[in-house]
Amino acid sequence: MGKYFGTDGVRGRVGQAPMTVDFTLRLASAAARVLAPEGGTVLIGKDTRVSGYMFESALEAGFTAAGVNVLMTGPLPTPAIAYLCRRMSTDFGIVISASHNPFFDNGIKFFDGNGDKLSDELEARIEANLDAPPITRDSSELGLAKRVDHARTDYEYFCRSTVPAGADFTAFKIVVDCSHGAAYKVAPRVMAELGADVIPIGSSPNGRNINLNCGSTRPELIQATVRGVAADIGIALDGDGDRVVMVDANGEIVDGDQLIYVLSLHAKESGALQGPVVGTVMSNLGLERSLQSHGIEFRRAAVGDRNVLAMLKDCGGHIGGEASGHVIDLAKTTTGDGLIVALQVLAVMEETGRSLAELAGDMPRLPQTLINVRSEAPVNVDAAPIRAAVEAVESRLAERGRVVLRPSGTEPVVRVMVEGDDAEEVAASAEEIAAVVRESSIAD
Repeated sequence: MGKYFGTDGVRGRVGQAPMTVDFTLRLASAAARVLAPEGGTVLIGKDTRVSGYMFESALEAGFTAAGVNVLMTGPLPTPAIAYLCRRMSTDFGIVISASHNPFFDNGIKFFDGNGDKLSDELEARIEANLDAPPITRDSSELGLAKRVDHARTDYEYFCRSTVPAGADFTAFKIVVDCSHGAAYKVAPRVMAELGADVIPIGSSPNGRNINLNCGSTRPELIQATVRGVAADIGIALDGDGDRVVMVDANGEIVDGDQLIYVLSLHAKESGALQGPVVGTVMSNLGLERSLQSHGIEFRRAAVGDRNVLAMLKDCGGHIGGEASGHVIDLAKTTTGDGLIVALQVLAVMEETGRSLAELAGDMPRLPQTLINVRSEAPVNVDAAPIRAAVEAVESRLAERGRVVLRPSGTEPVVRVMVEGDDAEEVAASAEEIAAVVRESSIAD
């Protein structure tokens, strides 16, 4: 990670560095120097945060002043911008979003003209230009800015095109939780257009309720709703629509690991699976064991969907992702797309006649406890007390489990994950390590 770019763009608390209008203006100018030095076109989308208007205006000013044309879509999922960059042949794209974070955070993510996230080298070059004064070209060379009215319908058509021809979801009663976020229009409409009986929730954004007690990070609402209306399935997206977790008819959560298993096994059985399946160091050991039992190779990347993407491309695979719901199918699109993943799972259900509970139930999950230890100051996870606590737990678990300890790239937290065969032992071990991390944070 760079000084400003983390695992998923630039992100932070609105009004605090780097998420200020001044920084955003300089970021636009620096990006123009690197990505469109001779002029060009940038596509800008956003989620539903109230601060999105402010950052959109700052980016528009910075880019047009630098001679870059600006196309603005308004609220659309992050993967929609990745797709539209390719469709509209723009030089690059930007999404204003802090994904699953609360409304008082925001961020800026970049895509290149192919809909891929920027390389580390390009991000470093942008950072190197941040201290230069913003560009203001002569009036005759300024960029133009306009809204793109057809962006949403273009993306909806693309989503529908990813399911098999003739797909008919009329048999499904579906609850769709849009997290009051960027997918609040497109997700219910796409499902309805494919015939499903759709019950939308989390679809009334007011600028301040994005991810608030709903969506993929707070699935309790959709669990209760699925049970309450006797739905066949629930689909919970996050604020920018690139994550999804699903809920079966019993109200039980089906996470990203299980969705990866369902899609990978179906792809293998249909002869469409290419290369290994890629997860991360946080992926449940049950996913690895289940895939291997079907002769499917599994590899682990560092946390972050860009790391999963990089490994998929290196090893020739096309399915991968994270338990959090970042699931990628490169046979369908270039980045994680919660709506498209949900459509593929529904297509498997329709083709096989099996429920989501039956499909996901074939993958047993090992007990796993994740504790996020919040700290406003950086924590050295290699400090002697922390390493000693980790080694003590690893020694006790031996071959029966594993420990993952890492600072988050998107939030000021240290993630402590312990996994093993015994749920009580796993939970106690995770808290044991987390307590030492908290003490180290206070001491620092």
